[in-house]
Amino acid sequence: MKFDNNCNCKSEDLLLYAVTDRHWLGDKTLYEQVEEAIKGGATFIQLREKNLDEEHFLKEALEIQKLCKKYGVPFVINDNVEIAKKIDADGVHVGQSDMEALNVRELLGPDKIIGVSTQTVEQALKAEAHGADYLGVGAVFPTGSKDDAEVLDHSTLKAICDAVHIPVIAIGGITHDNVKELGGSGICGIAVISAIFAQPDIEHATGELKKAVIDMLKK
Repeated sequence: MKFDNNCNCKSEDLLLYAVTDRHWLGDKTLYEQVEEAIKGGATFIQLREKNLDEEHFLKEALEIQKLCKKYGVPFVINDNVEIAKKIDADGVHVGQSDMEALNVRELLGPDKIIGVSTQTVEQALKAEAHGADYLGVGAVFPTGSKDDAEVLDHSTLKAICDAVHIPVIAIGGITHDNVKELGGSGICGIAVISAIFAQPDIEHATGELKKAVIDMLKK
């Protein structure tokens, strides 16, 4: 795939995209877990909070943003465009039921990263035309992280990669064991939640997963 040069993120930054989930915090803080993931090799962080009130979300976003800046890792907010704008995050990721990419671009300006979740070639082309910098496509495997996620045929994933000129990452149910099945699809990386944050040794699991992704992309 040939990528346009005017994207606000590099395809290599999307190699191993970690999406946070406080479900597995245990006795650790989210900050500690994210730092372990980055030390293990996560190349991109998305802060995803579905049940946190605005005040605590904002406080947490500022803390994780500072951490990501320390390590030079891109940091985006899931869904909440207002908080992304307020803290001057690197960008935002939106789904099909969230704010439309064109409106997000108007609010955040030309230099911020905008990611869009897509499931069809039509959605992908629309997101690209409306200013998306990358696409998250899935679910590519069954997943427990999103109750309403339909599993996408891998031929559709490849068709989306072939249709657009911006980076595509696969998401949904990806593990160290099944990531090899995505080889040859045209993606530049993967986005995961439990494959990193549900693991007892986050740093080690992230490192092993990154190796598996690099091997998969060679196919």
